[in-house]
Amino acid sequence: MEQLASLLCKALYLFVIVLATLPHLSMQGPYEKKLLHHLLDKYNVLERPVSNESDPIQISFGITLMQIIDVDEKNQLLITNMWLKMDWNDYNLRWNSSEFGGVKDLRIPPTRIWKPDVLMYNSADEEFDSTYQTNVVVRNNGSCSYLPPGIFKSTCKIDITWFPFDDQKCELKFGSWTYDGFQLDLTLQSEEGGDISNFNTNGEWDLLGVPGKRTWQYYPCCPEPYVDITFSIEIRRRTLYYFFNLIVPCVLIASMAVLGFTLPPESGEKLSLGVTILLSLTVFLNMVAETMPATSDAVPLLGTYFNCIMFMVASSVVSTVLILNYHHRNADTHEMAPWVRTVFLHWLPCVLRMSRPTDKDDQKPAAGPAANSKHMKDIEMKERSSRSLLANVLDIDDDFRQHSCTLSSVGSGMALSMGVPTGFPRVVSTPSGGLGTNQGQDETISLHNCFGSHRELSGILKELRVITEKIRTDEEESRVCNDWKFAAMVVDRICLILFTLFTIIATIAVLFSAPHIIVP
Repeated sequence: MEQLASLLCKALYLFVIVLATLPHLSMQGPYEKKLLHHLLDKYNVLERPVSNESDPIQISFGITLMQIIDVDEKNQLLITNMWLKMDWNDYNLRWNSSEFGGVKDLRIPPTRIWKPDVLMYNSADEEFDSTYQTNVVVRNNGSCSYLPPGIFKSTCKIDITWFPFDDQKCELKFGSWTYDGFQLDLTLQSEEGGDISNFNTNGEWDLLGVPGKRTWQYYPCCPEPYVDITFSIEIRRRTLYYFFNLIVPCVLIASMAVLGFTLPPESGEKLSLGVTILLSLTVFLNMVAETMPATSDAVPLLGTYFNCIMFMVASSVVSTVLILNYHHRNADTHEMAPWVRTVFLHWLPCVLRMSRPTDKDDQKPAAGPAANSKHMKDIEMKERSSRSLLANVLDIDDDFRQHSCTLSSVGSGMALSMGVPTGFPRVVSTPSGGLGTNQGQDETISLHNCFGSHRELSGILKELRVITEKIRTDEEESRVCNDWKFAAMVVDRICLILFTLFTIIATIAVLFSAPHIIVP
């Protein structure tokens, strides 16, 4: 029982304290109503609330930037979520709080009292003024605070020179639309500019600051100056997305185009690889062009880089056509010019440290026309000495002709000495009484056999001459084809080195010329 009584006492004590701290709501309503009638019954919303008509009314102006919703580069628009802050003192809205039950502040709709006609000059909104009309907080000393929020769409000059490593500066210009500087004077609430303490970060842009400045400006329409407050929203693009989704694939595709020069021409895929890479770069360039404003003021840095890489890939396709043309040339269709032989078979291979698996003497450059002629004669003599089949056939032919001529002269002499015409055997009587031939008959048969063998060997030698001539022609054509193929290899190696250097230099130049490289 004692514990229950103690709990009841504590509960009663808390109840008394709560009642003592509650406001007297029943008395507050009538005082506010009386105060509103006192202030607004004779209030004129068109009257500028100053004690002296010659004095301007002082408006303290500021903004609170909450979020950057979008930066439309194509239409050059900036869409932001902001709160405006305007403070002024209304001479007609002052009262003694002790006469109205201690009421020190009121919330009054902006349509019931005077408010400054401050608008954003560079607004691109369809309604021009996109603020939400909130109540004005009025205090007993006449100070008025007006904080209308809104989604502001403003024009912004987008400089795409360093895209995507660019910084943008978008200005928001606020001022009175009808009151000149002698009637309404705007001042900055903070020298630091806009308030960004509650700013929500953007995934594409990094906010650097929102400085503000106050300016007096004369317009052609009016002789009086007009005061405006200009806030500059300074933002920097986050490049991580563009770096890994546009630049890195572009570098990889360019590397593939360079590696295409290491592909053998016999594979038949060199040209198709180059065309495929060119089409891929075209697709990437279209992706970049979709995000760019249609302006000719500047060319974006990324677009310049893509155009350089596309020029390199297009040049690689042209070079591949030249390489394939050189590779498939032969002695029947093309004759290698002397300057081509000198440049692509002697000078450039020495510079590029390239060698052929043939006679090393072929790689020595000629010092002049005489030396070149002597060098070609030495090569021709070595080629002739290497053709043993043709030399042996010619030697056999000469020996056989000499031997056949000797036999013919001997046989003819014997026949004439016996009174027998050349080519016919002489018939004599034998001791047995029959007819027969003498020793010249055997010689005649030998001559006939020799002449038959001569015709067969002549046919064989003729066929051997055709075969050896064909082999010599094929070797010559093969040498010419090999020269063209080696020239194609030299051009391939030159293109590999040049385009690799071009890609590396272009990439480094683009990255180091940008104001910043990676902003996470």
